[in-house]
Amino acid sequence: MADIVDTAVNAGSFSTLVAAVKAAGLVDTLKGAGPFTVFAPTDEAFAKLPAGTVDALLKDIPKLKKILTYHVVSGKVLAADVVKLKSAKTVEGTEVKINSSKGVKINDSTVTTPDVAADNGVIHIIDTVLIPA
Repeated sequence: MADIVDTAVNAGSFSTLVAAVKAAGLVDTLKGAGPFTVFAPTDEAFAKLPAGTVDALLKDIPKLKKILTYHVVSGKVLAADVVKLKSAKTVEGTEVKINSSKGVKINDSTVTTPDVAADNGVIHIIDTVLIPA
């Protein structure tokens, strides 16, 4: 199995996320032992952001790191466990809200594909970029 970064690269729908992870210097972290749970926004999710947002973030590394680490939870939290939670503390330090009443929502984002396995954790694919308060 591949690690979280390689799994995202191989999927082909996370080129923006992978570029952001590289720009923020988080590749080695996300290739580390983990385990990590990553709520991974697709390229389409990044495309929903206002024009110029991604380019601006790529130039503001501290803000980019804050947003990216807001998508990561320590530990391997599978979908069966996620649905039992109301919130989860992110690596960024604040919590995301979890609502599993109709599918699974993380804040305002919907999990479109849960439980994508990686050898150092799990990826849940989401349709909207999470922005910390």
